[in-house]
Amino acid sequence: MPSEKLHTFLNEGLNELKEKGLYNVIDPLDGANGAEITLNGKKMINLSSNNYLGLATDERLKKEAVNAVEQFGVGSGAVRTINGTLKIHEELEEKLAQFKHTEAAIAYQSGFNCNMAAISAVMNKNDAILSDELNHASIIDGCRLSKAKIIRYNHSDMEDLRQKASEAVKEYEKVMVITDGVFSMDGDVAKLPEIVEIAEEFGLISYVDDAHGSGVLGDGKGTVKHFGLSDRVDMQMGTLSKAIGVVGGYVAGSQALIDWLKVQSRPFLFSTSLSPADVSACIKAIDILSESKELQEKLWENAKYLQDGLKKLGFEIGETKTPITPVIIGDENKTQTFSKRLMEEGIYAKSIVFPTVPRGTGRVRNMPTAAHTKAQLDEALQVYEKLGKELNV
Repeated sequence: MPSEKLHTFLNEGLNELKEKGLYNVIDPLDGANGAEITLNGKKMINLSSNNYLGLATDERLKKEAVNAVEQFGVGSGAVRTINGTLKIHEELEEKLAQFKHTEAAIAYQSGFNCNMAAISAVMNKNDAILSDELNHASIIDGCRLSKAKIIRYNHSDMEDLRQKASEAVKEYEKVMVITDGVFSMDGDVAKLPEIVEIAEEFGLISYVDDAHGSGVLGDGKGTVKHFGLSDRVDMQMGTLSKAIGVVGGYVAGSQALIDWLKVQSRPFLFSTSLSPADVSACIKAIDILSESKELQEKLWENAKYLQDGLKKLGFEIGETKTPITPVIIGDENKTQTFSKRLMEEGIYAKSIVFPTVPRGTGRVRNMPTAAHTKAQLDEALQVYEKLGKELNV
């Protein structure tokens, strides 16, 4: 029999979340996650995927993945430090370093793992971390795991960062400043030039989580490259599951940093390495992005088209500077209702509410991709117009 206290805790908590409009239902797809998806037999235009460039269903990546399974098997068989490092793991890391314009790179099983691994391997209880208040949950958890003092600074507030940096360096051995390159819920971009200047002035370690910037900004090379700061940022983290279209993550930086992470970061030491199919597909994706800007150009074209259309209809999309397109509604229950009605009308765009975003800032988050057609985006805009009137948004 399950614990009575656990049973009570879980059921009371679930009921409270449902009453407040904070409970999200997980929708399993019938097939691939592309510009169009099938859910419970119903075809829908998909505006909720992080598959920015459409590579998750690209035939070239699929072919490479199948070939890798034939050559290397379905799994790598061990952690990287025993005998789970295949030649293609090293090839992937070499290509990532070239892609990010750094000396070296290290691949992990997910972007979340990257932040858990790298932050805690470099920072400790004698140190402090200056963290933007809107940083991703994986950054927050990585900071906690390090046991360093966490000092939050106001979102993209450079005066607040400077003041807190000047105080922190007097008290702690090492001080890191860490920020998302692109903030995933609003689509705004970090003020990296100013952050780097402050880091250099006070001797801070600079760390950029570029999960939503890699493959999107800087000709695909990311936010750091976008600002021309590749040789001035100490640690760059990126994901292989968004624009790259597969799964996994990486940290790029100096050779010494990567050598250190390979012997000190626990997810690298104690988790079985990325599967051969995933690694091979990632290599192909990076090759594609290195050779052509076609997908990035299409992504930005579609993003502008959708954003301009939503603004003309009177929707509030915030301060986004990227394809991430929030339609900010506010009230959590109304946000959930709007998302539900979109799905009923054939548009899959998920609601985002507390605790992912602050209370009272619920939004439907739209993610146009390079794979969308103008016809699909026009259909989405028509549904938004209809529901905006219906729900008085």
